[in-house]
Amino acid sequence: MIFIFHLTDKPDSGQLRASVRPEHKAYLGLQAERMAFAGPLTSDDGATMIGSLLAIDFADRAAAESWLADEPFTKAGLYGEVKIHAFNNLWPQKVGFPA
Repeated sequence: MIFIFHLTDKPDSGQLRASVRPEHKAYLGLQAERMAFAGPLTSDDGATMIGSLLAIDFADRAAAESWLADEPFTKAGLYGEVKIHAFNNLWPQKVGFPA
């Protein structure tokens, strides 16, 4: 089952995000085969990172929550708000959209 992680950073945490980002990307890379998509949420300027949006296949919610508990941004205390939702993808990705 695909789970969507909607993760919003705490205010004024850009420096923390930048310092932990290499570990975060490596941890995400371990899920590459099960990842539907992943990327930063940005402010309206399109550049300032304010959170993360991830879609990853897990056996169940407990597995998704366990994975998130060990995620480097989570362990560093970056996120101010965390939402996890089960997701059914009913609309195929359009050809030509970035991977």
